Amino acid sequence: MHIIRRAKIEDADTLLKLAKMVHFINLPPDRDIITEKILRSRDCFKHVARGEPLRDEPKSRANNSSGGGGAGLKKTLSESELFMFVLEDSETGAMLGSSQLVSSMGGPGNPNVGFKVTERRFFSQSLHMGMTHTVATLHLDESSPTEVGGLILQPAYRAHKERLGRLLSFVRFHFMGVYRRNFADHVLAEMMAPISDAGENQFWDAFGRRFINLSYDEADRFCQYSREFMFSLLPREDIYLSLLPPKARQGVGQVGKDTVPARKMLEKLGFEYKGVIDPFDGGPHLQAVTDDIPLVRATETVELGKAAALSSCKGMAIVSTLDNEGEYVALQSPFVRKGATLCLPKDAMAALHASEGDEVACTVINPMPTHEAPIEAPKKRSAHKKKPAAKKSPRRKKTG
Repeated sequence: MHIIRRAKIEDADTLLKLAKMVHFINLPPDRDIITEKILRSRDCFKHVARGEPLRDEPKSRANNSSGGGGAGLKKTLSESELFMFVLEDSETGAMLGSSQLVSSMGGPGNPNVGFKVTERRFFSQSLHMGMTHTVATLHLDESSPTEVGGLILQPAYRAHKERLGRLLSFVRFHFMGVYRRNFADHVLAEMMAPISDAGENQFWDAFGRRFINLSYDEADRFCQYSREFMFSLLPREDIYLSLLPPKARQGVGQVGKDTVPARKMLEKLGFEYKGVIDPFDGGPHLQAVTDDIPLVRATETVELGKAAALSSCKGMAIVSTLDNEGEYVALQSPFVRKGATLCLPKDAMAALHASEGDEVACTVINPMPTHEAPIEAPKKRSAHKKKPAAKKSPRRKKTG
């Protein structure tokens, strides 16, 4: 069986190996960064489990940089509200993949940086001809959106019959639905543009490096600690992308071939490209309204019934529990509804460390809810009638 759990320190080596397979701003191949992310994630899971506010750290790191390629940089990551999920084979204990969720990206004084891409038309009366130019303008977003990212699955499991990549992606929206008050009203997904096998990007080489004298990889890692250098060094004036080489222009707003499935999946959930691109690689920023995401709307808290025979199950759902220590378990399982209760096979209940009468969070994914066919938001159900379900966390019994 495959389960989703929070990342642990023991996962650092495997996460580092995965990070070296791809080029992700969310998962750079740096052991120190990965370790700090794991520790911060562990704390965030605990805070959510106990109903405590997430850690409130200063948002601006503008004074952390002293130039010189990072010399004097204070080693503190720039976001404080991170959840790192990992996929595990429960039989072997092997860690197969990871995904991330940041509850609030940036804010006043520490904006998310991008370029807004628009078209500008010119026409000559005397020549009776015109030209259309694509123009990029620096875009500083202080709205603090929630961000999804860092999704990576070991290559051998990308065509798995259980669609494990989809599970790694969907669990983030499931988690948002359960703990909705901890997340923003908008969600951002920064999609990876085409990157060469050597880790090079045409847009960065032709544009970004003209203003920030770092390699693509160096700039990528540096912004884990501070984004100040980006909005201090990138030009505020309009940039005519017509001046860039053709290959650099062609990658604007596009994703790499390995990222195409992830983009299509997000677009089915209502994410849209609204003309904002990444300042490093020119990849598209996709956006969605949190409460319009079908998986968020479909998530509910339910009581577990008696174990069900596999033959009686009628659909597939993501089901999860979270104990007071922040230990998180989620999985996709067949299920059947019996009245107000959710019935799962015995092995799924065992993996969740849950039994009849316990509360769990549930998101039905088969048939998969989509943005094109929105579903009615379900009512929250709770075994304890006197306490509003929206304020409850699905718990599992402690096992010692």
